[in-house]
Amino acid sequence: MTIAVPTTAGGLVITGSVDYRAGLGYGVVRGTGRDTSSDGLIQWSTTAVFIHPMADAPAEAPAAPPGSGWHNRPLSTSGSALDSALRIALSLGSDRPDNAELLPQNGASWIGHDQVGDRQVDVMAGPGARGKPGTAGNVRYWVDSDGTTHRVRADVESETQPVVIDFDNRAYVPVRPAPGVTPTP
Repeated sequence: MTIAVPTTAGGLVITGSVDYRAGLGYGVVRGTGRDTSSDGLIQWSTTAVFIHPMADAPAEAPAAPPGSGWHNRPLSTSGSALDSALRIALSLGSDRPDNAELLPQNGASWIGHDQVGDRQVDVMAGPGARGKPGTAGNVRYWVDSDGTTHRVRADVESETQPVVIDFDNRAYVPVRPAPGVTPTP
C-alpha cells in the first residue's frame, strides 16, 4: 500500500504493507517537498511508532527489519497527521464490519464512478463518526465490483488536505516485528 500523508512541511509517503492479522504496519517513509531527514523505515502498531532513519532509504522495505537503530514513541491519538494515517491504515482491517442496513442512516452514500489504475470503481462516502455530528463523508472509499477496496481518502483534524491510502494487489506476507515491537492483533 501507499499512504500519502499531508503535513505543513511538505508531505510524507509510506510505501509498505499492513499485516492485519498481527496489527502491524511496516514500510519505507520518504518526505515529499522537503529534505530527506524524515526518510527511513517505519513500523507501527496500535500503540507505538518505530522509526529507523536512513540517509539513503531503499525503494522497498527489507523483508526482515534491521536488528538495531530503531527509535520509538507512543502512537499519538490526536494532533499528528502521520499518526492519524497510521491508525486509519490499521483500522481498515477491522474484523467487525459495519451493519450495512444502518450505514445509510449514519450518512454513508454512493458518490459516483471513478477509475483507479485500470479498474472502474464506485466511490462511496463513509458514515459519520460516532458521537461527532457533521462527519459523514469524511472518509471515502473506492471499491470495485468485486468488493475490493483500491483507495481510501480520509480527512484528518490536523491538516487541510486528506490522507490518501492506495492499495496494490500483492499477496499477503506477514510483517516481521522490529526489535521491541509488539504485535497488537
